[in-house]
Amino acid sequence: MKKSSIILSATVLVSLLFASCRTEEPQVRYIQEADVLKQVSAVGGKLLTLNELKQAPYMTEQGNYCDPALYRLRASGTGHSYDPYLDTIWLFSIDTLPVGQPLFIRGRITTDDLSGNFYKSFCIQQIVKGQQQALRISVDASSVGGMYQIGQEILIRIDGLDIGRYANQPQLCVPSYNNNVNANKASEKVGWAPGRIPFAEFKKRTTLVGTPRTPQCDTIYIADFVNYLDQVNNRFEDGKLVCIQSVFYTGQYSDYGVPTDCTTDNPDDFTNGSNANVFAPTTGNMGYPQSRIISDIKGFQTLVSVSEYAKFSHFYLPGADSNGIANCSSYVGDVTGILGYYRDNNNIKMYNGSDSYAPSWDDWSITIRSLDDLKLYHITTGQLWPRIEYGE
Repeated sequence: MKKSSIILSATVLVSLLFASCRTEEPQVRYIQEADVLKQVSAVGGKLLTLNELKQAPYMTEQGNYCDPALYRLRASGTGHSYDPYLDTIWLFSIDTLPVGQPLFIRGRITTDDLSGNFYKSFCIQQIVKGQQQALRISVDASSVGGMYQIGQEILIRIDGLDIGRYANQPQLCVPSYNNNVNANKASEKVGWAPGRIPFAEFKKRTTLVGTPRTPQCDTIYIADFVNYLDQVNNRFEDGKLVCIQSVFYTGQYSDYGVPTDCTTDNPDDFTNGSNANVFAPTTGNMGYPQSRIISDIKGFQTLVSVSEYAKFSHFYLPGADSNGIANCSSYVGDVTGILGYYRDNNNIKMYNGSDSYAPSWDDWSITIRSLDDLKLYHITTGQLWPRIEYGE
Protein backbone atom coordinates (compact mmCIF):
# COMPACT_ATOMS: atom_id res chain seq x y z
CA MET A 1 0.00 0.00 0.00
CA LYS A 2 1.41 3.35 -0.98
CA LYS A 3 2.12 5.71 1.87
CA SER A 4 2.03 9.36 0.92
CA SER A 5 2.13 12.44 3.08
CA ILE A 6 0.72 15.63 1.62
CA ILE A 7 2.47 18.54 3.23
CA LEU A 8 1.66 22.18 2.62
CA SER A 9 4.71 24.41 2.46
CA ALA A 10 5.20 27.04 5.15
CA THR A 11 4.33 29.65 2.55
CA VAL A 12 1.00 27.95 1.87
CA LEU A 13 0.16 27.64 5.56
CA VAL A 14 0.93 31.28 6.21
CA SER A 15 -1.10 32.40 3.24
CA LEU A 16 -4.08 30.30 4.35
CA LEU A 17 -3.88 31.77 7.84
CA PHE A 18 -3.84 35.30 6.45
CA ALA A 19 -6.65 34.47 4.03
CA SER A 20 -8.91 33.55 6.92
CA CYS A 21 -8.41 37.06 8.34
CA ARG A 22 -9.09 39.01 5.15
CA THR A 23 -12.50 40.54 5.73
CA GLU A 24 -12.41 42.05 2.24
CA GLU A 25 -12.13 38.65 0.50
CA PRO A 26 -15.37 37.93 -1.41
CA GLN A 27 -17.37 35.06 0.03
CA VAL A 28 -19.69 34.58 -2.96
CA ARG A 29 -19.43 31.17 -4.62
CA TYR A 30 -21.31 31.97 -7.84
CA ILE A 31 -20.97 34.93 -10.18
CA GLN A 32 -21.95 35.88 -13.71
CA GLU A 33 -19.43 36.15 -16.53
CA ALA A 34 -19.53 39.94 -16.42
CA ASP A 35 -18.47 39.92 -12.77
CA VAL A 36 -15.21 37.96 -13.11
CA LEU A 37 -12.97 40.99 -13.36
CA LYS A 38 -14.88 42.66 -10.52
CA GLN A 39 -14.19 39.63 -8.33
CA VAL A 40 -10.48 39.81 -9.13
CA SER A 41 -10.13 43.58 -8.79
CA ALA A 42 -12.03 43.58 -5.47
CA VAL A 43 -8.92 42.15 -3.81
CA GLY A 44 -6.36 43.84 -6.07
CA GLY A 45 -5.71 40.57 -7.85
CA LYS A 46 -4.13 39.51 -11.12
CA LEU A 47 -5.83 37.17 -13.60
CA LEU A 48 -3.42 34.84 -15.41
CA THR A 49 -4.04 32.78 -18.52
CA LEU A 50 -3.36 29.07 -18.15
CA ASN A 51 -0.32 29.31 -20.40
CA GLU A 52 1.05 32.21 -18.39
CA LEU A 53 0.84 30.02 -15.29
CA LYS A 54 2.88 27.34 -17.08
CA GLN A 55 5.81 29.70 -17.60
CA ALA A 56 8.32 31.62 -15.50
CA PRO A 57 8.15 33.29 -13.10
CA TYR A 58 5.33 31.00 -11.91
CA MET A 59 6.46 27.60 -13.23
CA THR A 60 10.23 27.33 -13.46
CA GLU A 61 12.34 24.45 -14.71
CA GLN A 62 13.63 23.12 -11.38
CA GLY A 63 10.95 24.64 -9.16
CA ASN A 64 11.38 26.74 -6.03
CA TYR A 65 9.91 24.46 -3.35
CA CYS A 66 12.87 22.37 -2.30
CA ASP A 67 16.29 21.09 -3.28
CA PRO A 68 15.77 19.36 -6.66
CA ALA A 69 17.86 16.49 -5.32
CA LEU A 70 14.87 15.67 -3.09
CA TYR A 71 12.53 15.16 -6.03
CA ARG A 72 11.85 11.65 -7.20
CA LEU A 73 14.76 9.96 -8.90
CA ARG A 74 12.93 10.18 -12.21
CA ALA A 75 12.81 13.97 -12.06
CA SER A 76 15.43 14.81 -14.69
CA GLY A 77 17.45 13.36 -17.52
CA THR A 78 20.71 13.94 -15.64
CA GLY A 79 23.26 11.27 -16.42
CA HIS A 80 22.01 10.49 -19.91
CA SER A 81 25.14 11.58 -21.72
CA TYR A 82 23.74 10.76 -25.14
CA ASP A 83 21.61 13.91 -25.02
CA PRO A 84 22.89 16.79 -22.84
CA TYR A 85 19.66 18.68 -23.57
CA LEU A 86 17.88 16.38 -21.14
CA ASP A 87 20.13 17.54 -18.30
CA THR A 88 18.36 20.91 -18.45
CA ILE A 89 14.81 19.49 -18.45
CA TRP A 90 13.06 18.63 -15.18
CA LEU A 91 10.17 16.24 -15.56
CA PHE A 92 9.05 16.57 -11.93
CA SER A 93 8.97 20.01 -10.27
CA ILE A 94 7.14 22.08 -7.66
CA ASP A 95 6.82 25.89 -7.62
CA THR A 96 4.99 27.50 -4.72
CA LEU A 97 3.02 30.43 -6.12
CA PRO A 98 3.85 33.75 -4.46
CA VAL A 99 1.61 35.37 -1.89
CA GLY A 100 1.08 39.10 -1.59
CA GLN A 101 -0.89 40.03 -4.67
CA PRO A 102 -3.81 37.62 -5.12
CA LEU A 103 -3.48 35.48 -8.26
CA PHE A 104 -6.38 33.93 -10.18
CA ILE A 105 -6.96 31.59 -13.11
CA ARG A 106 -10.19 30.70 -14.86
CA GLY A 107 -11.23 27.79 -17.02
CA ARG A 108 -14.08 25.58 -18.20
CA ILE A 109 -14.14 21.99 -16.92
CA THR A 110 -13.64 19.36 -19.62
CA THR A 111 -13.76 16.10 -17.64
CA ASP A 112 -15.80 14.26 -15.02
CA ASP A 113 -15.23 11.22 -12.84
CA LEU A 114 -18.62 9.56 -13.30
CA SER A 115 -17.09 6.63 -15.16
CA GLY A 116 -14.07 6.44 -12.89
CA ASN A 117 -11.36 7.30 -15.40
CA PHE A 118 -10.36 10.62 -13.81
CA TYR A 119 -9.62 9.91 -10.16
CA LYS A 120 -9.33 12.92 -7.86
CA SER A 121 -8.40 15.17 -10.74
CA PHE A 122 -9.94 17.10 -13.59
CA CYS A 123 -8.95 19.34 -16.47
CA ILE A 124 -9.96 22.87 -17.38
CA GLN A 125 -9.62 24.81 -20.60
CA GLN A 126 -9.42 28.50 -21.43
CA ILE A 127 -9.98 29.85 -24.91
CA VAL A 128 -7.57 32.71 -25.66
CA LYS A 129 -7.88 34.32 -29.10
CA GLY A 130 -9.71 31.24 -30.31
CA GLN A 131 -6.97 28.85 -29.17
CA GLN A 132 -7.37 26.27 -26.41
CA GLN A 133 -5.16 26.38 -23.34
CA ALA A 134 -5.48 23.64 -20.72
CA LEU A 135 -4.42 22.63 -17.22
CA ARG A 136 -4.75 19.60 -14.95
CA ILE A 137 -5.93 20.12 -11.37
CA SER A 138 -5.35 17.59 -8.59
CA VAL A 139 -8.01 17.70 -5.84
CA ASP A 140 -8.26 15.26 -2.93
CA ALA A 141 -11.91 14.37 -3.39
CA SER A 142 -13.69 11.52 -5.12
CA SER A 143 -16.83 12.38 -7.10
CA VAL A 144 -15.55 15.91 -7.55
CA GLY A 145 -17.68 16.03 -10.70
CA GLY A 146 -20.77 16.18 -8.52
CA MET A 147 -19.93 19.78 -7.68
CA TYR A 148 -17.83 20.76 -10.68
CA GLN A 149 -19.48 19.34 -13.79
CA ILE A 150 -18.35 19.31 -17.40
CA GLY A 151 -18.82 22.69 -19.04
CA GLN A 152 -18.87 24.69 -15.80
CA GLU A 153 -16.46 27.61 -15.81
CA ILE A 154 -14.63 28.26 -12.55
CA LEU A 155 -12.48 31.05 -11.14
CA ILE A 156 -9.73 29.86 -8.77
CA ARG A 157 -7.58 31.90 -6.43
CA ILE A 158 -4.17 30.23 -6.65
CA ASP A 159 -1.65 32.32 -4.66
CA GLY A 160 -0.05 30.09 -2.03
CA LEU A 161 -0.88 26.90 -3.93
CA ASP A 162 1.64 25.22 -6.23
CA ILE A 163 2.14 24.66 -9.91
CA GLY A 164 4.04 21.44 -10.52
CA ARG A 165 4.89 18.83 -13.11
CA TYR A 166 4.38 15.10 -12.71
CA ALA A 167 6.17 13.26 -15.53
CA ASN A 168 6.23 16.57 -17.44
CA GLN A 169 2.46 17.11 -17.03
CA PRO A 170 1.72 20.55 -15.49
CA GLN A 171 -0.90 20.64 -12.74
CA LEU A 172 -2.23 22.89 -10.01
CA CYS A 173 -1.35 21.08 -6.79
CA VAL A 174 0.28 21.06 -3.35
CA PRO A 175 3.59 19.35 -2.50
CA SER A 176 3.41 15.65 -1.67
CA TYR A 177 6.19 13.50 -0.23
CA ASN A 178 6.22 9.75 -0.83
CA ASN A 179 8.10 8.01 1.99
CA ASN A 180 7.26 4.37 1.20
CA VAL A 181 10.68 2.76 1.02
CA ASN A 182 9.04 -0.66 0.63
CA ALA A 183 7.11 0.24 -2.52
CA ASN A 184 7.71 -1.50 -5.83
CA LYS A 185 10.71 0.31 -7.39
CA ALA A 186 10.82 2.54 -4.31
CA SER A 187 14.07 4.16 -5.38
CA GLU A 188 12.19 5.77 -8.26
CA LYS A 189 9.22 6.90 -6.19
CA VAL A 190 10.45 8.20 -2.82
CA GLY A 191 10.70 11.98 -2.80
CA TRP A 192 8.71 15.12 -3.51
CA ALA A 193 6.17 15.38 -6.31
CA PRO A 194 2.92 17.28 -7.04
CA GLY A 195 0.07 16.15 -4.78
CA ARG A 196 -3.66 16.75 -4.38
CA ILE A 197 -5.16 19.97 -3.03
CA PRO A 198 -7.36 19.33 0.06
CA PHE A 199 -10.95 19.59 -1.10
CA ALA A 200 -12.05 22.06 1.60
CA GLU A 201 -9.24 24.40 0.58
CA PHE A 202 -10.02 24.07 -3.12
CA LYS A 203 -13.73 24.72 -2.52
CA LYS A 204 -12.93 27.85 -0.51
CA ARG A 205 -10.79 29.22 -3.32
CA THR A 206 -13.16 28.41 -6.20
CA THR A 207 -16.07 30.41 -7.61
CA LEU A 208 -18.54 29.15 -10.21
CA VAL A 209 -18.90 31.43 -13.23
CA GLY A 210 -22.18 31.40 -15.13
CA THR A 211 -23.87 28.18 -16.21
CA PRO A 212 -22.28 25.16 -17.93
CA ARG A 213 -21.58 25.35 -21.66
CA THR A 214 -20.12 22.85 -24.08
CA PRO A 215 -16.31 23.00 -23.95
CA GLN A 216 -14.29 23.56 -27.11
CA CYS A 217 -12.93 20.36 -28.60
CA ASP A 218 -10.07 20.60 -31.09
CA THR A 219 -10.31 18.24 -34.06
CA ILE A 220 -6.89 16.79 -34.86
CA TYR A 221 -5.06 13.84 -36.35
CA ILE A 222 -2.43 11.66 -34.69
CA ALA A 223 0.25 13.12 -36.96
CA ASP A 224 -0.50 16.57 -35.51
CA PHE A 225 1.17 15.71 -32.20
CA VAL A 226 2.84 12.31 -32.08
CA ASN A 227 6.24 13.45 -33.36
CA TYR A 228 6.56 16.56 -31.19
CA LEU A 229 10.04 16.51 -29.69
CA ASP A 230 10.27 19.68 -27.61
CA GLN A 231 9.66 18.68 -23.98
CA VAL A 232 8.81 22.25 -22.96
CA ASN A 233 6.30 22.94 -25.73
CA ASN A 234 4.64 19.59 -25.06
CA ARG A 235 3.60 20.94 -21.66
CA PHE A 236 1.32 23.41 -23.44
CA GLU A 237 -0.38 20.62 -25.41
CA ASP A 238 -0.99 18.38 -22.40
CA GLY A 239 -4.51 18.45 -20.97
CA LYS A 240 -6.33 19.68 -24.09
CA LEU A 241 -9.73 18.28 -25.04
CA VAL A 242 -9.34 16.81 -28.52
CA CYS A 243 -11.14 14.63 -31.03
CA ILE A 244 -8.87 12.39 -33.09
CA GLN A 245 -10.41 11.58 -36.44
CA SER A 246 -10.43 8.47 -38.60
CA VAL A 247 -8.87 5.96 -36.22
CA PHE A 248 -9.43 2.38 -35.11
CA TYR A 249 -8.25 0.16 -32.28
CA THR A 250 -5.56 -2.27 -33.38
CA GLY A 251 -6.27 -4.73 -30.57
CA GLN A 252 -2.75 -4.20 -29.26
CA TYR A 253 -0.87 -2.68 -26.35
CA SER A 254 2.61 -1.15 -26.19
CA ASP A 255 5.23 -3.54 -24.80
CA TYR A 256 7.97 -0.96 -24.15
CA GLY A 257 7.35 0.61 -27.53
CA VAL A 258 6.62 -2.62 -29.43
CA PRO A 259 2.96 -3.07 -30.51
CA THR A 260 1.89 -6.48 -29.17
CA ASP A 261 -1.41 -8.33 -29.66
CA CYS A 262 -3.81 -8.46 -26.73
CA THR A 263 -4.90 -11.89 -25.52
CA THR A 264 -8.25 -13.52 -24.75
CA ASP A 265 -7.30 -14.31 -21.15
CA ASN A 266 -9.39 -13.33 -18.12
CA PRO A 267 -8.70 -9.65 -17.33
CA ASP A 268 -9.13 -10.35 -13.61
CA ASP A 269 -6.15 -12.71 -13.69
CA PHE A 270 -3.06 -10.57 -13.19
CA THR A 271 -0.67 -13.42 -13.97
CA ASN A 272 -2.14 -14.40 -17.34
CA GLY A 273 -4.71 -11.74 -18.20
CA SER A 274 -2.78 -8.50 -17.71
CA ASN A 275 -2.83 -7.93 -21.47
CA ALA A 276 -6.38 -9.09 -22.18
CA ASN A 277 -8.29 -7.55 -25.10
CA VAL A 278 -10.31 -5.22 -22.88
CA PHE A 279 -9.76 -1.55 -22.09
CA ALA A 280 -7.93 -2.06 -18.79
CA PRO A 281 -7.33 -5.47 -17.19
CA THR A 282 -6.19 -5.67 -13.59
CA THR A 283 -2.76 -4.44 -12.55
CA GLY A 284 -2.99 -6.28 -9.24
CA ASN A 285 -4.01 -2.97 -7.63
CA MET A 286 -0.73 -1.32 -8.56
CA GLY A 287 -2.94 1.41 -10.01
CA TYR A 288 -1.16 2.51 -13.17
CA PRO A 289 -3.42 3.20 -16.18
CA GLN A 290 -3.58 0.65 -18.96
CA SER A 291 -3.20 1.73 -22.58
CA ARG A 292 -4.40 0.31 -25.85
CA ILE A 293 -3.21 1.32 -29.33
CA ILE A 294 -5.23 3.21 -31.90
CA SER A 295 -4.06 3.84 -35.44
CA ASP A 296 -5.09 5.79 -38.51
CA ILE A 297 -5.01 4.58 -42.09
CA LYS A 298 -1.60 6.23 -42.61
CA GLY A 299 -0.09 4.09 -39.86
CA PHE A 300 0.35 6.79 -37.21
CA GLN A 301 -0.32 5.36 -33.77
CA THR A 302 -1.00 6.58 -30.25
CA LEU A 303 -2.51 5.20 -27.04
CA VAL A 304 -5.88 5.37 -25.32
CA SER A 305 -5.51 5.35 -21.53
CA VAL A 306 -8.02 3.73 -19.15
CA SER A 307 -7.83 3.00 -15.42
CA GLU A 308 -8.47 -0.52 -14.17
CA TYR A 309 -10.97 1.12 -11.77
CA ALA A 310 -13.05 2.67 -14.57
CA LYS A 311 -16.57 1.27 -14.83
CA PHE A 312 -15.89 0.17 -18.41
CA SER A 313 -12.40 -1.27 -17.80
CA HIS A 314 -13.42 -4.86 -18.61
CA PHE A 315 -15.42 -4.11 -21.73
CA TYR A 316 -13.95 -5.59 -24.89
CA LEU A 317 -12.09 -3.23 -27.20
CA PRO A 318 -14.14 -2.16 -30.24
CA GLY A 319 -14.20 -5.16 -32.59
CA ALA A 320 -12.69 -7.53 -30.03
CA ASP A 321 -14.51 -10.42 -28.39
CA SER A 322 -13.89 -13.78 -26.77
CA ASN A 323 -12.41 -15.03 -30.05
CA GLY A 324 -9.71 -12.37 -30.30
CA ILE A 325 -8.97 -9.07 -32.02
CA ALA A 326 -9.44 -9.93 -35.71
CA ASN A 327 -12.34 -7.51 -36.20
CA CYS A 328 -10.88 -4.46 -34.42
CA SER A 329 -9.81 -2.69 -37.62
CA SER A 330 -13.39 -2.97 -38.93
CA TYR A 331 -14.60 -0.21 -36.59
CA VAL A 332 -13.36 3.21 -37.65
CA GLY A 333 -14.28 6.68 -36.44
CA ASP A 334 -13.43 9.34 -33.86
CA VAL A 335 -11.95 9.16 -30.36
CA THR A 336 -12.46 12.12 -28.02
CA GLY A 337 -10.62 12.73 -24.76
CA ILE A 338 -7.83 14.51 -22.95
CA LEU A 339 -4.49 14.66 -24.74
CA GLY A 340 -1.69 13.58 -22.43
CA TYR A 341 2.08 13.68 -22.66
CA TYR A 342 3.75 11.53 -19.99
CA ARG A 343 7.54 11.30 -19.78
CA ASP A 344 10.03 10.42 -17.10
CA ASN A 345 13.61 9.34 -17.45
CA ASN A 346 12.59 5.68 -17.45
CA ASN A 347 11.39 6.04 -21.02
CA ILE A 348 13.85 8.60 -22.33
CA LYS A 349 15.90 5.91 -24.09
CA MET A 350 14.73 4.59 -27.40
CA TYR A 351 13.15 1.20 -26.93
CA ASN A 352 15.45 -0.47 -29.45
CA GLY A 353 18.18 -0.57 -26.81
CA SER A 354 20.38 2.10 -28.35
CA ASP A 355 21.66 5.11 -26.50
CA SER A 356 20.36 7.58 -29.06
CA TYR A 357 17.41 9.74 -28.10
CA ALA A 358 14.25 10.11 -30.12
CA PRO A 359 10.60 10.89 -29.35
CA SER A 360 8.43 7.84 -28.87
CA TRP A 361 4.90 7.57 -30.20
CA ASP A 362 3.73 6.00 -26.94
CA ASP A 363 4.70 8.97 -24.77
CA TRP A 364 1.34 10.40 -25.91
CA SER A 365 -2.11 9.15 -25.03
CA ILE A 366 -5.78 10.08 -25.06
CA THR A 367 -7.69 9.56 -21.81
CA ILE A 368 -11.34 9.02 -22.58
CA ARG A 369 -13.97 10.14 -20.08
CA SER A 370 -16.47 7.37 -20.85
CA LEU A 371 -17.37 5.02 -23.68
CA ASP A 372 -19.50 7.81 -25.13
CA ASP A 373 -16.21 9.38 -26.26
CA LEU A 374 -15.83 6.60 -28.83
CA LYS A 375 -17.73 7.07 -32.09
CA LEU A 376 -16.57 4.04 -34.04
CA TYR A 377 -18.67 2.49 -36.81
CA HIS A 378 -18.39 -0.69 -38.86
CA ILE A 379 -16.84 0.13 -42.21
CA THR A 380 -19.38 -2.02 -44.08
CA THR A 381 -22.65 -1.90 -42.15
CA GLY A 382 -22.27 1.52 -40.52
CA GLN A 383 -23.28 0.00 -37.17
CA LEU A 384 -21.95 1.58 -33.99
CA TRP A 385 -19.66 -0.92 -32.28
CA PRO A 386 -21.59 -3.01 -29.73
CA ARG A 387 -20.47 -2.66 -26.13
CA ILE A 388 -19.75 -6.11 -24.74
CA GLU A 389 -18.33 -6.77 -21.30
CA TYR A 390 -15.99 -9.67 -20.67
CA GLY A 391 -17.96 -12.76 -19.66
CA GLU A 392 -21.13 -11.81 -21.52
